Amino acid sequence: MGLRLGQGCNQYKIGSRRQINRFSFFRGNKHILHIALHFLVPLVLVAIFYPKAWRISYLLMLAGIAIDVDHLFADPIYDPGRCSIGYHPLHTLGPIIIYVAALIPVTTRVVGVGLCTHIVLDAFDCQLTSGVWYIV
Repeated sequence: MGLRLGQGCNQYKIGSRRQINRFSFFRGNKHILHIALHFLVPLVLVAIFYPKAWRISYLLMLAGIAIDVDHLFADPIYDPGRCSIGYHPLHTLGPIIIYVAALIPVTTRVVGVGLCTHIVLDAFDCQLTSGVWYIV
């Protein structure tokens, strides 16, 4: 088993017939990974920054998922190849500025972190899906 020239570091030749990509699981299940990250990343953040009040902080950060209600107005509701940033109303520049502003007051900071984390994860999804960070 060796690196096959011209295939990049993620491609390996096994035997003489089959070729496996190390990241093929993530490509086929990208939507599951994306949704899981919306739950796991806030959990890691509250464990680091809010360990004493992690339960309520985690629930407040998960409130950031509520901005996905704007997907209900899209046709189709779910499109695995669509970039959310710039397409859905609550994923556009105006609301994103409000999400960033929510980071400033201490009283809204946890919710702001949840909303901004959601947007950053969606931007990474756009990059992986279509090679862009947002749609203009």
